[in-house]
Parts: sequence; C-alpha cells; structure tokens
Amino acid sequence: MAITPDIADWTWVLERPCPDCGFRAADVEFDDLPRLIRANAAAWVPVLSRADAAVRPNDHTRSPLEYTAHVRDVCLLFAERLQRLLDEEDPLLANWDQDATAIAERYDLQAPEKVGRELKAAAASVADAFAAVPEDARQRTARRSDGASFTAETFGAYFLHDIVHHLHDVAGD
Repeated sequence: MAITPDIADWTWVLERPCPDCGFRAADVEFDDLPRLIRANAAAWVPVLSRADAAVRPNDHTRSPLEYTAHVRDVCLLFAERLQRLLDEEDPLLANWDQDATAIAERYDLQAPEKVGRELKAAAASVADAFAAVPEDARQRTARRSDGASFTAETFGAYFLHDIVHHLHDVAGD
C-alpha cells in the first residue's frame, strides 16, 4: 500500500493553533516539556496493545504501530538535534526523509512490545535532554535545511506538536 508522503511545512504551528489536534505552541512552557514528553510516550502503550495496532486503516495511512515507530525515531532524532543546537553555533540540520526511514526500517513489521519499550527509552532520553537545557541556552538557534530557524524553546514546542499530533492521528475522533 502506498503512503502519501508528508511534505508539509509544519512550522506554522509555532504561530497558531493546530486545527486538527488542538495543540497551542504558545501554551507550552519549556520547563513542562520533559513531563509532557513522558506523558505522551505513556499514552502510546494502549495504542500498541490494540488488536489492530499493525493494521493500516486505509491504503494511504500508516498503522498505529507505524506511527509509534515514527514517534520513537522522532524522539531519537530530536535528542540528537537538540544536542547539536547546544554544542554548535547555529547548526544546519540535515533533512530527514521520514517516509524512506519507515520503509527501510520496516516499521510495519516491527514488534509492538519492542517498539513500545524503545519509545519509552527514546522519550526519556529526549525529555532528559530538554530538562538539561540551561535557561541561558534556550535562545540558542539551529536551522533546518529548508531555512526554518528555531531556538531551543521553539524547537521544543515544534517537537512536542509532532508527537502530540501523531497521537491524535491514531486516537480517532
């Protein structure tokens, strides 16, 4: 089944609420990121325990298992990128092809229990990384390959939206 690649520029969520998931970047306090990240990771446990966790709802939407594997990898990627933001002067962050990764890593065939454990560890790692950012480093910057610029604070809010939005994606309405 073919998945429609997500090529949207989601940086707009830093300026206005997301109409789909209700996320409001303006309401995110940097100090709350670790708690919110851990809470999000815990909310994926029941998603993975569904009988249909590995089933795609249609031919253009990933399964809950695939979404969870993506969120795990997003946590790992953002922990690495946050470290670069802190270690380097305005680093340029390379593009990440999430769709190619999903195919190459066979998200669709991964074991839900293992993905859940790995997500918990990855979320703890990125939560700890955000918790360790000193207040005087929160305005440090990084750039994405498409030119979007982030401070550590906006980077955290942008990341949080990603994982919150994906949980909304699998929750159904």
